[in-house]
Amino acid sequence: MDIGTTLNTTMSKQDSTLAQLQVDTLNKSLAVNGRTPKTELGKDDFLQLLVAQLSHQDPTAPMEDTQFIAQMAQFSSLEQMTNMNSSFSKISALLSGSDASNAVGRRVDVEAGDSTVSGTISAATRGEFPQVSVNGSWYDWSSVKTVYADNGGNAL
Repeated sequence: MDIGTTLNTTMSKQDSTLAQLQVDTLNKSLAVNGRTPKTELGKDDFLQLLVAQLSHQDPTAPMEDTQFIAQMAQFSSLEQMTNMNSSFSKISALLSGSDASNAVGRRVDVEAGDSTVSGTISAATRGEFPQVSVNGSWYDWSSVKTVYADNGGNAL
C-alpha cells in the first residue's frame, strides 16, 4: 500500500442500516437495572413517578392539593383494579376446577393432538389447571371438547 493512499472507512447505506438494526435489536433485549422494558406501567411504576415528582418539586411552588388528591385517587383505582383482576383469576380457576370435578362419571370427547379420545372421566384434579383421567390417561380440562349428559351420547 502506498503511503499517499487513504483508507475508506465509511459504510455503505445498506451496511449502515443493517448495523443500526442489529444495535437496536441488542439494545431492546438488554435489561436496565435488572428490569426489562415493558409497554405498560404498573402500580410500582406509578409510585416511583409520584415519589420522584414529590421529591423534585419546587418548595416555593408545591403541588396543589387537588393535583395530589387526584393522583392518589388514580393510584387507589389502579390498586383496586389490580386486586379485582387477581380475584377474578382465582374465581376462574375455582370454577374451572369445579367444572372438571362435576364431570366425573360422564362420557366425554377429549382432543388429544390430531385425534379425539372418547371415554368416561374416572377422576379429576382441582386447581388453576385441572386435569381429568379418561381411559387411564390424564388430559387438561381445556382439551375436553364435549361432555355428554348421559352415557347414551346426548351432549350438554
